[in-house]
Amino acid sequence: MLDPKKLDEMARRLSENLPGGVREFQAEMEKNMRATLQNMFNRLDLVTREEFDAQAKVLARTRAQLEALETRVATLEEHEDRAQG
Repeated sequence: MLDPKKLDEMARRLSENLPGGVREFQAEMEKNMRATLQNMFNRLDLVTREEFDAQAKVLARTRAQLEALETRVATLEEHEDRAQG
C-alpha cells in the first residue's frame, strides 16, 4: 500500500492545478481526490517495496533450492542408469 503522505501530496498537487474559482473548495477536493486515489490504488492491488523485496528473496531461495534438487535428481538418475547398464 502506498504511504498516506504520498497520497496526500498527490491529492494536493492535483487540487493546486484546478482553476481559481474551484480553489474555494480545495479542502473538500483534496479529501475527495485522496479518497479516489486511495480507492484506485487499492483496486490495483499494489504492494510496498519492502513486501516486493521480501518476496523476491523468497523466490531467489526457492529457485536455488530447486536448482539443487534438479542437480541431485540428475545425479541419482545417472547412478541408476549406471547400475542398470
